[in-house]
Amino acid sequence: MAAVVALGFLIALEFAARRYGLPGPITTQTREVIFAPKSGGLLYASMALMMVVLTWRQRFIALGGAIGIDVAFSAVRWALDVKVTEGHPFGNGALWVILGCGVIAVTRRTGSERVLLLKGVGLALLLMAGRKTGDTWLFITSKTRPSVLDQYVATADHALGDPSWLVGRIVEASGPIGFNVLDFVYGQLPVAAVVVALYQFRGVAAERRFPRHHLVRTFLVIGLIGPAFYMIYPVVGPVFAYGTGTEQWASVSLWAPESAPSVQWAAANLWPQTLPPISPPQHMPFDGVTPRNCMPSLHTAWAVAIFIHSRKGPRLLRYAGTFWLIATLAATLGFGYHYGADLIAGVVFTLTIEAGLRTFDRGWDRSGVRLVAYGATVFAALLVSYRYVPLDMAKHPWLAGPLLLLAMTSVIYGYVRTVARWEATAAPAREPQRQLELV
Repeated sequence: MAAVVALGFLIALEFAARRYGLPGPITTQTREVIFAPKSGGLLYASMALMMVVLTWRQRFIALGGAIGIDVAFSAVRWALDVKVTEGHPFGNGALWVILGCGVIAVTRRTGSERVLLLKGVGLALLLMAGRKTGDTWLFITSKTRPSVLDQYVATADHALGDPSWLVGRIVEASGPIGFNVLDFVYGQLPVAAVVVALYQFRGVAAERRFPRHHLVRTFLVIGLIGPAFYMIYPVVGPVFAYGTGTEQWASVSLWAPESAPSVQWAAANLWPQTLPPISPPQHMPFDGVTPRNCMPSLHTAWAVAIFIHSRKGPRLLRYAGTFWLIATLAATLGFGYHYGADLIAGVVFTLTIEAGLRTFDRGWDRSGVRLVAYGATVFAALLVSYRYVPLDMAKHPWLAGPLLLLAMTSVIYGYVRTVARWEATAAPAREPQRQLELV
């Protein structure tokens, strides 16, 4: 049933994208069977996710096959003098292996072995489809939402001290090294998620089953629900609404400046050097190219999910999860992609999603329903306050700022406390210590 719903959703997005002259997620993913993929790293990460259901011998065969196919593709492109100008010159092999395992599952496996292998292939395809679906959603937001609410969010952000402007200047001062480290972290978030997921799936091959709750599921639900709010609350971000969209690329990036996106109709060229004025906000017309993908910050949401799911891992994985969260927050603000208000909404959004998934597994008990309802209420209150009282928030920052942080902290506290109670209840009771009998 879930597969049918997912397929129907992808087909609907395909038609929606075609209406605006853009290939949809199904078409773009199909093209990567032959043409250079947009993200070769994501394809190999997806293949790694699938390989958790294989034996070590099968894993080596799959990896060797993927590399061999990529070498063959590179040789053919070199022979035909085909230059890869967009995307990566590798990754096709990983996709071929994933599809091949799907064919083997249908034709050569039976019973539980077939189901397990199909689940592995399905997880890999869902991760790739999630990326393509997100790209299509972003394009649709730029075409269907001609006005943005950046002035409202920027005004409300005065209550938090305009963190994007502050961190933007810090990143600019850090030069190429700081920028490109944060850029790598920001761009490879799905790969970091796969690393944590691989740890969670480490026992799948031996136990022949997947854990009930895992990071991939949270990632997919965040990606499915989150873009709906882009349609409700369209925001493009400070680097676009209050800049040219090219400041970071032109000043410190190793990329060519001409490859950076161009922005039309920005309110003013203020980011990150000059704070926007405190004035009554209004809807702002914007171009039909820039995605309206700020509220809530899904990069923050995904980084928080990685942090949460890495807490059960070894020390190195916990440290990596903490680093990825901090670096992602710094990148989202420092690159001017998000306001501080977006990040607060993203944290609350993630914890509500996590609470909902865990509560679903527990049968919707009272504590879980209460936590989900509270998180959803706080999230809605944040969006309403950003929209209807941003000027009051900007004029009283010492009251509004702490209230925003307190609202986020209350959801964090409620989540930590509730989950700790669940885990304490689920933990097996210790056997009473046997008393030694005196002989």
